[in-house]
Amino acid sequence: MTRPSRRKRAVILAAAAVAVAAESYALKRRTGRWAGRVAVECRRGHRFDTTWIPGVSITSLRLGVWRLQRCPVGHHWSLVKPVAVGEAR
Repeated sequence: MTRPSRRKRAVILAAAAVAVAAESYALKRRTGRWAGRVAVECRRGHRFDTTWIPGVSITSLRLGVWRLQRCPVGHHWSLVKPVAVGEAR
């Protein structure tokens, strides 16, 4: 197997950086935070705090803006999305 060229590696690295920056920006607009402990809501409406680091998944499976994660409130697996702390339901 051959190694990708420098140009191809640079394009892949730039695309990854843009994706992480876009996720960070979306998180900042939605919650007011760049990363860290963020309030999230599962599909059933349960809210809880979780660690959200753009570009990294520790306890969840990343799916764009959403993450598949275990809900500690309802004890089920669900897609979660970040929410603003004062956001009404």
